[in-house]
Amino acid sequence: MLVPEVNIGLIGHVDHGKTSLTEALSGKWTDTHSEEIKRGISIRLGYADATFYKCNKCGGHTTTDKCMKCMHECTPLRMVSFVDAPGHETLMATVLSGASLMDGAILLVAANEKCPQSQTLEHILAMDIVGIKNIVVVQNKIDIVTKEQAMQNYRQIKDFLKGTVAENAPIIPISARKKINIDMLIEALETSIPTPKRDPKKDAKMYIARSFDVNKPGTSIEKLGGGILGGSLVEGSLKIGEEIEIG
Repeated sequence: MLVPEVNIGLIGHVDHGKTSLTEALSGKWTDTHSEEIKRGISIRLGYADATFYKCNKCGGHTTTDKCMKCMHECTPLRMVSFVDAPGHETLMATVLSGASLMDGAILLVAANEKCPQSQTLEHILAMDIVGIKNIVVVQNKIDIVTKEQAMQNYRQIKDFLKGTVAENAPIIPISARKKINIDMLIEALETSIPTPKRDPKKDAKMYIARSFDVNKPGTSIEKLGGGILGGSLVEGSLKIGEEIEIG
């Protein structure tokens, strides 16, 4: 049974397609909070898992056990956990807390807007601050622009990346909505974002990115239950019944 081996963040300006790409890769729409649905933006960190496969016949990459091109059997490569970060400027603190969990990142840039947008710049700076060097750049929404517009946007991306932590990162043109070039993106992720070495024998260390209450308003003290911590185990392992220290 495969378990997630690597955390890959999705970062970029608001409405550039992070949540849509998460769904294209994992099948899960991570905006589930009522305010996210009502406002159409990500507010909290979203999580989704996907298994990457390689076709035994044509060598293509996919997230299904049968190749979508030749319908041949595929071999599983690894399971990936995606961290969908919000793009709105007021939610940068949430992005930074999520960045602590990321082993690599996908930087999304919409092909129908000038690059860089404000959060495109802020998010790439955040990756530099926390030391994330394994980055794949995605040029999204290529299905709604002309070839000339896509090439102009590509040149803007290249100019923007000069001197940043992602200067030499691959740039993959895709359409998250129509799932165009998702196979090429998976191949780039497999090449550019390796699985970090973790020691399961060490003392458990977990980075906490969010916490929330499970008790309904008005619950009496006698009936209060514990809360929920969300994050990622970066070393060691946890077992049911173990005592833990939250520092």
